[in-house]
Amino acid sequence: MKVVLINTSDSGGGAAIACKRLMEALTLEGIDVRMLVMTKKSQLMQIQAFKESKYQKYAALFRFMYERLSFVLHERDKSVRFAFSPANIGVDISNHPWIKEADIVHIHWINGGFLSLKSLNTLLEKKKNHLFTFHDMWLFTGGCHYAGDCENFETECHHCPFLKNPSKNDLSSKVWNKKASLFRTKKLNIVCCSEWLAKTARKSSILQNANIQNIPNPISLIDFKPKDKTEIRTNLEIPTEDFVLLFGAANINDKRKGFVYLLDALKLLNERDQISKKITVAIFGKAKDFDTSQIPFQVVNLGQISSLEKMTEVYAMADLFILPSLEDNLPNTVMESLACGTPVVAFDIGGIPEMVEHEKTGIIVDEISAETLANGLLKAIESHDIEKWSSNARHKVEEEYNQQTVAQKYIQVYNNIIETHEAKSTH
Repeated sequence: MKVVLINTSDSGGGAAIACKRLMEALTLEGIDVRMLVMTKKSQLMQIQAFKESKYQKYAALFRFMYERLSFVLHERDKSVRFAFSPANIGVDISNHPWIKEADIVHIHWINGGFLSLKSLNTLLEKKKNHLFTFHDMWLFTGGCHYAGDCENFETECHHCPFLKNPSKNDLSSKVWNKKASLFRTKKLNIVCCSEWLAKTARKSSILQNANIQNIPNPISLIDFKPKDKTEIRTNLEIPTEDFVLLFGAANINDKRKGFVYLLDALKLLNERDQISKKITVAIFGKAKDFDTSQIPFQVVNLGQISSLEKMTEVYAMADLFILPSLEDNLPNTVMESLACGTPVVAFDIGGIPEMVEHEKTGIIVDEISAETLANGLLKAIESHDIEKWSSNARHKVEEEYNQQTVAQKYIQVYNNIIETHEAKSTH
């Protein structure tokens, strides 16, 4: 079986990481799998940029900028600039040799100038076996990646809250209608990385004819595993006896990751008399114009971490990982933390409660507020079960997210798609 995974990039973003990890998991199961991208940063032969000439790199940059600039004319403000993708420009990859050879064309995250709606339709029109993995809501909305409180996608997108001039015939309506005409009549095969996203996708009027199921992302239990906290903390000059709270994201300033709630929660936590432990807060990720002096505890700013080994050490040395996301699917950071035996505190949103079991692998905070988050943090910090939670966290990942289990679920989906296609062809 030959499988080609389609994603905009092989690094820099949750979908890219998840797609690459799936490639590795399938390879371990003996599948001939490759990854076709717009932007390649790794040196792996299994991964190929659609075209690798210098010219094509500039062309890719032009497409990315064109899509962003075209949306700037419509955006509500800068905060939503990367939260909406009109997919009005892209390349036709349908005649690429890897596509022609593939038994399964597996489409992941394709925004940012890689595939437009037109080129995506051209790809789907090829008589190939197609499968989508959704990493967000984009395919069934009028352009947003996460809809927040808006439910228009369930019927028809319009009056989009991401636009400065929302109306009945705004940009979201135009994009939504294009998607409706492309996808409504197709029997799409779709995998969502969380049951939350699968349930949400099933509400979409665009996808009423689709086959939707849930398979989580895989993670390497060899790469991500518990390590000696004392040794790592000594190397990072973090007090070994402190209770270490860890927060991290690709971009700390991304409002969707909810850092403002964490900051306020830490301020409230600092006012509590019940804390019996000395707190250190460690932070990783892109943090432009980030002022650590706002945090009322000792802070260790680890910056952007590119080394896999260092990343696992950072998770492993912490006592607790905090991700107060306001919208998320199945965050890699949560899975990585659990794999390293570090419990998680997070809000009850998206697919996170599917990973974080309340008072078993961490704390789920059921109300989005700084005060409830502070209460959750205090409960975790003072819990006598934190070591048990740590063990449970590792066990959950071993049972549900290991590479073999996830790969085998996908292989079964691939086989079912191929068998269905062959059955139709004989009639």
